[in-house]
Amino acid sequence: MDAQPATIRLGLRENWRQFTLLVIINAFVGGMVGLERTVVPLIGSEQFGIASATIVVSFIVSFGVVKALANLVSGHFADIYGRKHMLVLGWLVGLPVPFMIAWAPSWGWVIAANALLGINQGFAWSMTVIMKVDLVGPKSRGLAVGLDEFAGYLAVGVTAFLTGYIAQRHGLRPDPFFLGMGYAVLGLGLSVLLVRDTRHHVGVEVSSHGTAAEATSFWTIFRHTSFGDRNLFAASQAGLVNNLNDGMSWGIFPLFFTAFGLGIERVGILKAVYPAVWGVLQIVTGPLSDRWGRKGLIVAGMWVQAAALFLTASARGFGWWFLASILLGLGTAMVYPTLIASVSDASHPTWRARSLSVYRFWRDLGYAIGALSAGIMTDLFGAAVAIAAIGALTFTSGAIVAVAMRER
Repeated sequence: MDAQPATIRLGLRENWRQFTLLVIINAFVGGMVGLERTVVPLIGSEQFGIASATIVVSFIVSFGVVKALANLVSGHFADIYGRKHMLVLGWLVGLPVPFMIAWAPSWGWVIAANALLGINQGFAWSMTVIMKVDLVGPKSRGLAVGLDEFAGYLAVGVTAFLTGYIAQRHGLRPDPFFLGMGYAVLGLGLSVLLVRDTRHHVGVEVSSHGTAAEATSFWTIFRHTSFGDRNLFAASQAGLVNNLNDGMSWGIFPLFFTAFGLGIERVGILKAVYPAVWGVLQIVTGPLSDRWGRKGLIVAGMWVQAAALFLTASARGFGWWFLASILLGLGTAMVYPTLIASVSDASHPTWRARSLSVYRFWRDLGYAIGALSAGIMTDLFGAAVAIAAIGALTFTSGAIVAVAMRER
């Protein structure tokens, strides 16, 4: 049963048990995505014989579009039905995913599984972020988001490595996906049995906020977050481009690296380093954004990502690609929790969940746009050109933040 309002206190120390539980659950959420970072593109090219990069990355397109839409409605439904209910629903939808991919008889099954994975991520990951922000209050948002994203993306990296290791020894299917079956069962069980809703924490924050909500309807908030407020606009476009280059790396990097003779295990290492560095460093970058401000970290992070992509496209050899993966992780760690915290800063508590959902809609739409555009460019001009073009777009996005965003 949810705690009564009279017992509610905001802060990490006051809510550390629920906060820690949500960190653990989000590690399982991230692990579900990590299942696919190394192995699934290779399943498409090697097991199903798909020669077109555009078709291979179609599973990321289905994931990105569905996740973006799930993000868009998750905050609205969370305000109506509660955060916990949406978290549990996300796990129920995600439960079949590893089973479907492990024994998929055709590529269409993989695409369908990724549509379900998009709902799982859109609901479950959104709720863990929103609930942590609810628990800690306004003073520690960067820290809360940093810890949340640390757990999720460290799990992405570790799982990407483990699936590559397992696939090298036991084949691309089904063995690597046994991990995901365990993640889904544990994530669902913990969410049902131990998580408590955090809507009362929002009420406590609202009572001490001192200002009335600036917007109430969903579409008013959608417009305000998308382009009505310069900080929210800057964050939304940067989030989209950040995940655009992530979607490109997810689908194209394994094909790019194997084309130069790297084995699956070494590809798994490269695919693991990027999200692992990203995940771990968010413990530092999230709290730093609370102290230093958001804008500088976002701009610098986008430009570090761009440099990493240019290095990946131009270099040849595992050592250079390893360095580029570290830089890509560093740049993303500077950006990812800081963007979520900046959106929280600019949103009233009564519609913060919906504003975060709109931001996450634009951000995760980047997966689909990045995978599709990179797949087309790879088929037409080669993977190196696609990677460099996305790098140029990432640099431009950082410049837009430098001009448009105002430090709070």
